[in-house]
This record gives sequence, structure tokens and C-alpha cells, in this order.
Amino acid sequence: MSEPTPTAGLDTAPPADTQDVWDSAAIRRGHLRVRTLVTLRWVVIGGEVTLLAAMAFALGYPAPYALCALVVAAGAFVNVLTGVASTPQRVMGDGEAVLQLSFDLLQMSLLLGLIGGTANPFILTLLAPVTLAAATLPLRPLLILGGLGSALSMVLAVVALPYPSIVPEPRLSLDFRLAAGVANVAGIALVAGYVRQSVVEAARMALALDVTQTVLAREQKLSALGGLAAAAAHELGTPLATISIVAKEMAREATLPQVKEDAELLIAQAERCREILKRLAATPDKATDEVHERLSLRQLVQEVIEPHANASREVRVEAIVTGAKGVKTPDIRRLPEITHAFSTFVENAVDFAKSEILVSARFDAESVIIEVRDDGPGFSPEILAKLGEPYVTSRPGAEGSRTGHIGMGLGFFISKTLLERTGAVVTFHNAKPRGAVVAAKWPRSLVEAT
Repeated sequence: MSEPTPTAGLDTAPPADTQDVWDSAAIRRGHLRVRTLVTLRWVVIGGEVTLLAAMAFALGYPAPYALCALVVAAGAFVNVLTGVASTPQRVMGDGEAVLQLSFDLLQMSLLLGLIGGTANPFILTLLAPVTLAAATLPLRPLLILGGLGSALSMVLAVVALPYPSIVPEPRLSLDFRLAAGVANVAGIALVAGYVRQSVVEAARMALALDVTQTVLAREQKLSALGGLAAAAAHELGTPLATISIVAKEMAREATLPQVKEDAELLIAQAERCREILKRLAATPDKATDEVHERLSLRQLVQEVIEPHANASREVRVEAIVTGAKGVKTPDIRRLPEITHAFSTFVENAVDFAKSEILVSARFDAESVIIEVRDDGPGFSPEILAKLGEPYVTSRPGAEGSRTGHIGMGLGFFISKTLLERTGAVVTFHNAKPRGAVVAAKWPRSLVEAT
């Protein structure tokens, strides 16, 4: 089976004014702020001071405390400089962030090397800078810091002072220290991987929701502009009719040729204005006044398929409306979410349908259902299981696509989200013997214009 049809990809190109929102690089930019680094570094330094104080005064362990204090003081000095040299809200560049977090890894490693290396259970603190990188930096800086943290873990297994203790004990075996180093490396990889995956998914979801809001806001702006046009067509009709009547009277009663010529020019220009207003009023799909806020189911499905009816000579796009016997056909509130979502479904269906796409609207006393059905190859099983999630696309290279469009996998997520905002239940499945179907069902009371 080739790649699926309508809703599997749903990757329509965004308008020019939202292209930057669709930029996938947005989820790869670092966003480590100076305040975040400085605050977390003070927490680490406070923990180091507490650990050394407990070892010296509570446990009485012998250790090179002067050197340890020097290492901690160096960390505090660098942190003060970092906080003073820049505004707290500034986002660090990737290179600067790598240098800052590398310093933290080296400072922690040097301190651990003075108090046992991998024999010290606090070797786990090396996970902190790498985890912060996983949460705030792109992949390449994360790999650099993860590699540095792993290398330092293994170095501490072989180059470190003995673990301090009141009772002299034999130094832990090299095998144990190496195993502890390997365990720390595994911890760095595991924790950083979990955090990285979680952050990437959260960023993708946020980006997809931003795109959804942008698309909806754009549709609402167009609707508002249409409402102004419809209002202008309605309000200006009466004064233009008055101007036309007066001009005709002037032309009829004119005694001078120049006056008659001017009156006829007024008549012609008034008629031209009326024609312009008629054209505005003839496209009520973007209007918001009481008359144009409603449309029949037939008008809705025709509006959905109109941009695509002649998009391809190979595919026929048709619409049909059916209803329960004895039930009045509802008028539907004009909702830009519905129009945009189903236009997207049809556009993608055109890419993969074999010869026909059917947009159908059905109604009964309780519900309204709109459905897009095509005769293409259908959804592939791996895509069908994940439809509705952002960044799920069946065509990274647009294989099998009639237009060759390559998208980001946001189209279906956006369309489904828009429909669900209107109260719809969105479903998708493969038809028999072939083809893909996407449908939205509303309680009649949610979409019917009263």
C-alpha cells in the first residue's frame, strides 16, 4: 500500500504571514537564561558548602579542605561575575552556554576528585549541568556537554584522592571505581535522553498550538473584514440610490450641455459604486452580520469544495447533502474553523485520491455530520494509529503525492484541533474496499443557526 490520503499528511503550506511560526528550527533554539544558570549554580554551590561543612564538623572526616574551599570559591566568583556582567533575562548563545556549563562540570569534577572521585556517592551531581543542557539547549551543545560529563566520570574513576573516612579503609578496587564511572555515564545518557525527549515534545506541541491559534486568528480577521464589507454594501446602498435619482433629475432638467454631461457622469459613477457593492455583498462567506452569519449545509459543502473543484483534472470533487426523513434541514452558523479544517482535508485528498472525492453532509434531529471520503490507497496502519498528534506525516518526501507538497505534519493536528474547538468529535478510518475517510460530528444545537 502506498502512502495514505487526505488526512494522513494534512500539510498545507501556511500563509506568508505565518511562515515563521511554522519554522521547525523554532524547536531547536537554545533558551538558557542567565538568571536560570546563576540561580541553579548558587544552589549547587550551597550544596557543596553544606557537604564540606558536614564532613569537617559533623563527621570529622579528614580531607584537603583548603583546596576544596578554593574550588568552591572559584565557582562562586565565576557565578558573581556571570550575574553582574549581564542582565538576568538575557538568553545565552549556544557557545556561551556550553562554556558556562563546561566550567560547572570541571568545577564539580575537581571538587569530587579531592574527596573520593567515583567512590563518592555525590558523583551523581555531574548529571545536573548535562540535564540543564538537555532542557534548554539544541542537540549539538547537549552532545558536547554529555561527552564531557562522561569523560570526566571515567577520569574520576582512576584519578582521584581516596574517599575520606575516620577509620582508615583499603582503597576501593579499580574495578569498582570504573563500574561506578560507567554507571554515572549511563545515568547521564538516560536522564538527559528522557529530559530531551520530553522538552522536544513539549516544544513541538507548543509550536503546533501557536500555529493553530495563528490560523484561527487569521480566519477571524478575514471574517471581520468581510463583515465590514457587507455592512458597507448594505449601508451605502440607500445614499447611492438617492444620488442616482437626483442626478437623473438634473440630467433631465439640464439646460446646458455641460451640466447634462456632468449629471450623466454622476449617474455612471454612482452605478459603478453600486456594482462594486454588489460584488462585495455577493461574497457573504466572510461576513459577520446577522444575515451572513448563517448558511445552509449545501452552501457549506460547496464553499469547502469550491477552491478544489478544478484543482486537478484527474480528480472529481463532489458534494452531497442528505438528511433524516421529516427532519428540517438546518442552517449552520458560519464558523471559520469548519471551513478551514475541511478545506484542508479536501486539499490533501486531492493529492492522493485516484479519481474521486466526496464531501457529504448528513443530519438528523440530534446531530450534523460532515465527511470527506476519497478512493485513494487509504491510511497506512502506522499513520492511522497516531493521527491527531502534531508532527505526524505520511510523506516526508511527498511520495505518492499528486502535488509533491512536503509538509511538517501539522495540518491534521491543526484541523482536528480547530474542529474540536467547535465541539466536534473527529474520527478517521479506512473505507472498504479502499480509500480514507475523515468525519466530524456535532450535536445539532452546537452548530445550528437559530
